Amino acid sequence: MKTTVNALVCSAALMLAAVCQAQTAPGTYPNQPVRMIVPFAAGGPTDVIARVVAQKLTESLGQQFFVENLPGVGGNTGTARAAKSPANGYTLVVVSTGFIVNPLLYVKGVPYDPIKDFAPITLVAASPNVLSVNPGVPAKSAQELISLVRANPGKYSFAQPATGSTPHLNGESFKLDFGLDLTTVPFNGAAPAVMSTVGGHTPIAFTALPSAITQIREGKLRALAILSVKRAQALPDVPTAAEAGIPGHEGDTLTGVMAPAGTPKEIIERLHAEIRKHVALAEVRERLEALGFSPIANRPEEFGERIRTETVRWAKVIRDANIRIE
Repeated sequence: MKTTVNALVCSAALMLAAVCQAQTAPGTYPNQPVRMIVPFAAGGPTDVIARVVAQKLTESLGQQFFVENLPGVGGNTGTARAAKSPANGYTLVVVSTGFIVNPLLYVKGVPYDPIKDFAPITLVAASPNVLSVNPGVPAKSAQELISLVRANPGKYSFAQPATGSTPHLNGESFKLDFGLDLTTVPFNGAAPAVMSTVGGHTPIAFTALPSAITQIREGKLRALAILSVKRAQALPDVPTAAEAGIPGHEGDTLTGVMAPAGTPKEIIERLHAEIRKHVALAEVRERLEALGFSPIANRPEEFGERIRTETVRWAKVIRDANIRIE
């Protein structure tokens, strides 16, 4: 009897191992639905881009790629869930720049390591941050704004969408590098930060381009600089940071796809190839550009290097500005 039980247990274990192997075997991937965690609420740029990617992967790979929104603690909740998921290609996470910055900000740390716990798949797209002002502000350029704030210490403030976001860090870097007495006003989201500047309550704003682009186009905000190395197609008349006389103040909001560390390389490569193919489609590029994002879809190793360089850059700003989240 004991021998029979042991044989059954061994047989079950072998069957389970075979199933797990089949689920992760590159030649059969994917053979079940794939979850794409978005660690933010539905409706934001990260969520929209994730749904575009999920739809295209569903169409091309014949299995459903579905988005699951798990917001909380600046994206840490959903990201941590992804980090603890099996490394078999059936759980992915769509990240924004907070994925990189949050470990540098939170005093008690975050429940994941962006380098050790994840395997990069691709940086899908990036959107430059933008420096804008209420039309009532007399400065017509970034240089004029610097002179204006210097001549009026403590009288001007800037809105930013979230503590530790790259727009916030761009604003702090602006203050530090030009020695400005400029008050930082944090908001719980880009929309209220933009509307505060439109209303003149905070005359200056550092935000991601997508959240401000409509107000800029309608003349409710005046864009002084696109914080990028090249002009944005959505606002071709707005100068870059270098053209505006503030080189080195570039800053992007990134959207990329990651998998748990240990995910087979063949699966990573297949997902990258599929996403790259879809991002090259005119319809997808147009949707990304309409959001204010530039399509990228770079190699996994290139995305990994971008994560490392962003970490070094923003760590210095966070340290110099003494920004911490309890």
